[in-house]
Amino acid sequence: MPELYGLHGRIVATPGGGDALVALLLEGADGLADMESCRLYVISRDLKDPDAAWITEVWTDRAAHDASLKDERVREVIRRARPLIASMSDSMELVPVGGKGL
Repeated sequence: MPELYGLHGRIVATPGGGDALVALLLEGADGLADMESCRLYVISRDLKDPDAAWITEVWTDRAAHDASLKDERVREVIRRARPLIASMSDSMELVPVGGKGL
């Protein structure tokens, strides 16, 4: 089995923009529904910071993730989200090895 590619990171919205940012991230997740190479895409709210969200992604490989960033639907959501983003931190690349949902 080829090695999976994963990402986990925190995105912080501009003050008061957490709800709008999460709504856009969820809209982006809807656009991934027909991408079989996306195994997992989860947006989570940060309980300590209402303007922060965590994104967890698992892809069949890095090339599949990189290709998703060229998809016009994904690019449009990114374009609309940029003005809401104050920072991106605590980002890491991972090699998912198994577990529930994979």
